[in-house]
Amino acid sequence: MKEKIITVIGSLNFDMIFKQKRLAAKGETYAADSLTTAGGGKGANQAVQCAKLGASTYLVGAVGRDGFGDFLLYSLGQYGVNTDFVNRVEETTGVGVVQALEDGTVAATISKGANYTLTRQHIEDAEPLLKKSSIVIFQLETPADVVEYGIHKACEHGCYVILNAAPAAELSSEALSKVNCLVVNEPEASFYCGAVIDDLDSAMLHCGDLFRKIGGLLIITLGKGGSLLYDGINMLHVKAADAEAIETTGAGDSYIGAFAYKLLEGEEIAEAAVFASKVAGITVTRIGAQPAMPTMAELETKYSL
Repeated sequence: MKEKIITVIGSLNFDMIFKQKRLAAKGETYAADSLTTAGGGKGANQAVQCAKLGASTYLVGAVGRDGFGDFLLYSLGQYGVNTDFVNRVEETTGVGVVQALEDGTVAATISKGANYTLTRQHIEDAEPLLKKSSIVIFQLETPADVVEYGIHKACEHGCYVILNAAPAAELSSEALSKVNCLVVNEPEASFYCGAVIDDLDSAMLHCGDLFRKIGGLLIITLGKGGSLLYDGINMLHVKAADAEAIETTGAGDSYIGAFAYKLLEGEEIAEAAVFASKVAGITVTRIGAQPAMPTMAELETKYSL
């Protein structure tokens, strides 16, 4: 019996966010203006946004037996994410170092760490959860073969499968064909299409090529340009919410979590995308990914929902 549960299978990182005016040149030591630490990793971020909006959310992943892992598990619990299926391993917890520039853009380096200890056995251990879950979300900060196996299992159990193919990596055509909703940004869409996608016009031109590789809805996020949704028949452009971006870490994760939440609540795709844009529009006005993500109460206040 399916329940109103979202399960996220993916990465957890301890993020260090440097606010700075520019990137250091090769060989240069550059002093940042400030440092903020927060929970991160695409999987954990997406789970946190789902939970902050009120969804029953589980996370499947791995952290090390170290202080970073302790911090991540504690903070996820504070946000309301169930971490019963997050494994403690000997490998160090994944770490992300983010340089947030004044114009709101970011550059980031991550370590694979414990995230790459995730195995097919962990997916099988979580099968009782998949049997209950309505929506399962994947990203590509864990081994691609494990993601493919997870997609197969989620599909087998009748879950709605969302794949955020980030960072872009080769996936089998069989796995892609089982994806109900593929979410990619412009560079990722370019990777899978084999063509340059860098604005709305190019996304509209090439979205059909990518759509034919998947099993359902395609979403291409375009940053300030909003997002493009294509279901093989209808093409919808959703504008980005008006926002003064301070730091964009986690904006895409915020969008995906909010979109999944609205689908779980039975909303139509178009309404879910508009809502997701509003949620991400708040996230970019704050520092850090998970702390920046809004709750439903905050959204109700800002948008009179």
